[in-house]
Amino acid sequence: MLNVAPPNPALQLRPITPLDKLPSDADVVVVGGGIVGVATAWHLAQRGLRVVVCEKGAISGEQSGRNWGWCRNTLRDPREIPLMKISMADWRDRDVFGKLETGFRTTGIIYLTGRRPDDDGDYDAWLQSIAAYGLDSHMLSRRQVSELLPGCRRVPQKGALYTPSDGCAEPGWAAPAIAADAQRQGASIHTHCAVRGLETQAGRISAVVTEQGEIRCGGAVLAAGSWSRLFAGNLGLGLPSLNVRGSVMYTRPMPGGPEVSVVGRRFGWRKRADGGYIISQADATIFDIVPDCFKLFGAYAPTLAKSLKQLRLRLGSRFIEELKTPGRWSLDERSPFEEVRSADPAPSAFVLSQAASNLAASFPFFKEPAIEGSWGGYIDVTPDQIPIIGRSSSIDGLVFATGFSGHGFGLGPGGGRLAADIVSGATPCTDPAAFRPARFGL
Repeated sequence: MLNVAPPNPALQLRPITPLDKLPSDADVVVVGGGIVGVATAWHLAQRGLRVVVCEKGAISGEQSGRNWGWCRNTLRDPREIPLMKISMADWRDRDVFGKLETGFRTTGIIYLTGRRPDDDGDYDAWLQSIAAYGLDSHMLSRRQVSELLPGCRRVPQKGALYTPSDGCAEPGWAAPAIAADAQRQGASIHTHCAVRGLETQAGRISAVVTEQGEIRCGGAVLAAGSWSRLFAGNLGLGLPSLNVRGSVMYTRPMPGGPEVSVVGRRFGWRKRADGGYIISQADATIFDIVPDCFKLFGAYAPTLAKSLKQLRLRLGSRFIEELKTPGRWSLDERSPFEEVRSADPAPSAFVLSQAASNLAASFPFFKEPAIEGSWGGYIDVTPDQIPIIGRSSSIDGLVFATGFSGHGFGLGPGGGRLAADIVSGATPCTDPAAFRPARFGL
């Protein structure tokens, strides 16, 4: 991991102006300035709570700014659909995030059949599993695919799965826009302010300790994404989460191209607001073998057995890096979060070259895709690939909002709303049972 700023225009984050002075006290401190953290803060501020967001680097500097930008219901785990429907409503609602410059727009998303050998059955089974939710997802015939994607050279015999109401937003815009609006409503946003840990009295949070000082408070929300396991470990909590590495390349603006987002066999794309494209593969993450893999093997064994064909296992420098990273530290010393402000892993050249080749073979428009650069990013994944949202059973006042398993950008608005409901004692916007921390002993 390199302690550097985002290296290319596709990762340029819209800046916000953080407050200079750290408050001495608050009702709630949110640990992490990704989209889930700032959405949580937005809702808490709107409800009149004194909320502080502490981010070790820049708002949206890691996962929330390093993703495809999809906001989708398509192929979502049925347990996530109610939360995703809330998220989609909040993306669009002018009283919530629809008034902000997030880049959200409805484009539709297509998953071509034949993406994997068992896709056809998977798509039918998924449609049956979500029938009660009233989504507009449906199968397209081969002819309908050709109409939506003119010029496609490899139209699958069995068509595609299509959700017209799915959309996308711009990762570099969304969380900063939400953070700035949360700040306008009274939230206190602080960047380059790593949280070292929590102080407790009689088992309840009494303060959050940051590199810039202490904030007295009665509650905290852990929304630190791929860093949450390390943070929780210093509290004595075994949060099960492993990180995988995604790779993406981006193009210069390419006028006249398709608006709809597509996943095919070893390729996928999304059109950006500037007319360029994000290109990669949907099921081609790199799984770096690290010490935690051995500690958590039992929990992840069922998922690994199902996903081995999609994962690329690697044993390299990442193992040594994590081996050297302290698992425990005192609150008066420099923490690992101050050593790495923004993880910037190298993208996989193999994954991206394969994506470019397959895309060009299928769509003449992308034969010469004007590639401008590439980037890599880490994604935290739980054993069941479902987020962890809810109260800690061992530390009173601690709420988890993490483990979004690559779904966090699209789910972020709903995840933040649900976390805020739990913190404030409001009626949950959806049943939180599927996300309960207790399923992992938390």
